[in-house]
Amino acid sequence: MNGIHRFVLLGLLVASIVSLDQVTKYYIATSMYLHESIPIIPGYFSLTYIRNPGAAFGIMGTTSSGFRLIFFFLTSLFAMGLLITIFLRLEPHDWWGQMTIASIFGGAIGNFIDRLQYGEVIDFLDFYINGYHWPAFNVADSAISVGVCSLLLLFAFEKRKPNLTPQENPPL
Repeated sequence: MNGIHRFVLLGLLVASIVSLDQVTKYYIATSMYLHESIPIIPGYFSLTYIRNPGAAFGIMGTTSSGFRLIFFFLTSLFAMGLLITIFLRLEPHDWWGQMTIASIFGGAIGNFIDRLQYGEVIDFLDFYINGYHWPAFNVADSAISVGVCSLLLLFAFEKRKPNLTPQENPPL
């Protein structure tokens, strides 16, 4: 994959993730009451409409809304800039890396839109066992999580190029 195809791929995957994320959040926000829960697989999975003012797992959820807005705005811009930089540095044939970065980028944009629009993120996927709940999340969070795990695997199995520079003789 080279040239413009890389950017078309990025754009299509990002647009798909953002669209699916925003459509599902809109559906939840317009068809459910805040904190309403609809069991899908009783005892394991429900659709539960919540709003998360913080980061992952509600971190920083109790800090002032003005601070959170500025903090998340700046960190989101930084993260998206970093993702674009990583994407541009990938080898043109590295489709796995490109898809991974696009997935994270799409998720970041989805949650960024929520923060700009509501000052918090709409979450609704609620997995649990016997009353022990994993923190609720959304499509954007899923794309970010899958992308980050994929990126870690990519880095873990990345083939290192051999060092072709001549090495000095060790001292005797």
